[in-house]
Amino acid sequence: MHEDRKDQGTPGLALGTVAGVPVYVARSWFLIALLITLAFLPAARAVAPQPAATLISFSFALFLYLSVFLHELGHAITARAFGLPVRAIILHLLGGVTHLEREATRPGASFLIAAAGPLLSLLLAAAGLAVDLLADLPPVPELLLRALTLTNLTVGVFNFLPGLPLDGGFLLRAVVWKLTGKDRTGTMAAAHAGRVLALIVLTGGIFLATRGAGVDWISVIWAAFLSSFMWIAATQSIRAERLRDRIPLLQARRLGRRAVAVTADTPLAQALETARAAQAGAMVIVDHDGRPTGLVSEQAVKAVPEHRRPWVSAGEVSRALSGATTLPADLSGTGLIDALRDSGAAEHLLVEPGGEIYGVLSARDLDRLLART
Repeated sequence: MHEDRKDQGTPGLALGTVAGVPVYVARSWFLIALLITLAFLPAARAVAPQPAATLISFSFALFLYLSVFLHELGHAITARAFGLPVRAIILHLLGGVTHLEREATRPGASFLIAAAGPLLSLLLAAAGLAVDLLADLPPVPELLLRALTLTNLTVGVFNFLPGLPLDGGFLLRAVVWKLTGKDRTGTMAAAHAGRVLALIVLTGGIFLATRGAGVDWISVIWAAFLSSFMWIAATQSIRAERLRDRIPLLQARRLGRRAVAVTADTPLAQALETARAAQAGAMVIVDHDGRPTGLVSEQAVKAVPEHRRPWVSAGEVSRALSGATTLPADLSGTGLIDALRDSGAAEHLLVEPGGEIYGVLSARDLDRLLART
């Protein structure tokens, strides 16, 4: 799969750079490598004794993820061909993901980027089948080749299923986007299709696991895990689109709290009483000429016991203002979100075009609003 957004977490262990793209292995990969090694061990024992069988099984896990890497590299190279920066390729528990710095602006480009990965997996499967038919290989290479051919075929076909977060979901998104002219409509259609696929994977996995005399609980657990991942990822895509709908409506003026101005030497208890009397939700530190110099930190105020507040000054629980924490009151939309993200501060002073104090914007207020999306 690939993602048209920036990765916000720690990618994992760096493997290096391939074709200008950083490659990482998430720590969860080591768990799945162990599970794959154990699962493949019976087949390996049929062609080699121990400890060679374990080495063969582990080699299969490595070759499998090399195939996954090539799948993701197909996404990355195609994206770069369309001028889209690629942040990283990350191999993880469920395969891999290609993180793009920004999404494609045309449905055709989005379609080709999504198709490149599974097509490459199918090409690897076809190449493996051709070698298997044409070459007379020893038992060990033959076992590895046939297993990798089957897994690449499975990965390619599975990823073509039309629902997010699979590549087929991005293909469906691109098609609906092209037909409707709206990328949002495409994303919502593909995300809802992804939820349906998640339910099919769950019910199908349980059905197959219970067809025999007993219950294959490993298959049941795996189907539940995979379907839950698909459901959560599809749901996140729906929430992200709903959030995008609301971003243009975000306005600093509407989110800002009314503020009172106090000097730094004002006792905190007195400053809080002044704010309560004015029904204000924030306090701005000003100098004796009325110029704002700092913001009283809400968290710092809460940390001061009530009996200590008459003896603590407002300036002691404030943070000095900077260019990053002083924002125009007219700021809105993505500009507002970018400004708050770049500053990293909890409170921001909102000022009118003439420099007058309008109020204080708390990042927590914005977070609460977005969390309700």
